[in-house]
Amino acid sequence: MSDGQKLRLAELAGILAEAPGQRRLIALAGPPGSGKSTTAEKLCTMLARLGRSAAVLPMDGFHYDDAVLKARDLLPRKGAPETFDVAGLEHILARLRDNSAPEVAVPVFDRTIEVSRAGARIIPSTVDLLIVEGNYLLLDRAPWQALKTHFDTTVRIDTPMDILEQRLVQRWVSLGLPAEEVARKVGENDMLNCLIVTTETGPADYIIAT
Repeated sequence: MSDGQKLRLAELAGILAEAPGQRRLIALAGPPGSGKSTTAEKLCTMLARLGRSAAVLPMDGFHYDDAVLKARDLLPRKGAPETFDVAGLEHILARLRDNSAPEVAVPVFDRTIEVSRAGARIIPSTVDLLIVEGNYLLLDRAPWQALKTHFDTTVRIDTPMDILEQRLVQRWVSLGLPAEEVARKVGENDMLNCLIVTTETGPADYIIAT
């Protein structure tokens, strides 16, 4: 994996703010627990302060529903690459990049109920910097590889595995899961997904360390 330029978040915001004014898509990739959602929202706020119109598209909204995962015997691996509607995500990215509609409605994953809510976020055509955040956006395997053509800038978040594990345990604890279930989810699923991201993510233009 070839590393891009390592930056602080404020430095990245400054670089993005200087980009041309037309719609640009920024991929923000990283393993579960790396803080992608928080980082994307912070970056969005920084860009607004620098006079740019920005919004966030979370990849998690494209989770297959639990009923689909159960039918495919994939529910225990929810969050793995094969549990996402990659074609649906690519279709939305193409629409957003084209930017010919006044607005595009996108799904958002509600972690409190483990369900994606359709049309839960509206991205208007006036947004010129769209931050797409998710685990597998830069994954170097089919069908994920096809997404890269939609991104103008790619960013990877690097976080040590032990920190990821701590954060993932705390995430499930905060949702009220019993200790045995937390250990199963983290040990048998989440950390496997972290390993996929850290070993199969392609190079990015910029690296953010957390």
